[in-house]
Amino acid sequence: AWGFASPDSDYDVRFVYAHRLDWYLRVEPGRDVIELPIADDLDINGWDLRKALHLLHRSNPSLLEWLVSPLVYHEVTDVADELRRLAGTHFSAAAAEHHYLSMAGRNATYVSRETVRHKKYFYVLRPLLAARWVRRHSSQPPMRFDELLAATLDPRTEAPVLAEVAALLAVKTATGEAVSGPRLPALDAFVREELQRPATWSDAARLRPTASLDDFLLRTVLRFDPSADRR
Repeated sequence: AWGFASPDSDYDVRFVYAHRLDWYLRVEPGRDVIELPIADDLDINGWDLRKALHLLHRSNPSLLEWLVSPLVYHEVTDVADELRRLAGTHFSAAAAEHHYLSMAGRNATYVSRETVRHKKYFYVLRPLLAARWVRRHSSQPPMRFDELLAATLDPRTEAPVLAEVAALLAVKTATGEAVSGPRLPALDAFVREELQRPATWSDAARLRPTASLDDFLLRTVLRFDPSADRR
């Protein structure tokens, strides 16, 4: 979905599902995720709709990326479209910037060694570019790495970075996930500079009212519970 898969990359399958109405009317909450053991090249897990809406209310970037993925295996179109609309309404630039900068910072240790796995550079570079996008546009960054790259790096002033990224992409998409190489000076300098940049939004994200999310949850659960119309 990001656009820099290796030949041996697996498939991260993510989904949102709804239980029957009775599941939501219990004193003790039930398990709200489905996680299947990784089999062959499939990594499959999903979140219950209430959990997903709880995270959407907080502008959780992982969920928002699920909703804008360019690869869709199956969806109930009207439900997915309404989820995307609600995601736009509840988007928080502050939450998104914090998420992406934190992600980049956590992964930065992997690119500080003498020999670096190529994929680790992308795990730092992509969130840094996403944070740049959020600072400039106050909206959800695109999933595709090529779109993000073209929109955030200036070829006039950041040509060395673009050249190293292009070379890295060529190698990663033609070789395996475990392939390593020497550190890249232009990318290293870019990562250091971006990680030192102060966040644009220092205040916590303000949460919007949940009325529209509550309404969506109820309508969706009743719609897909075949016994709800007999109650």
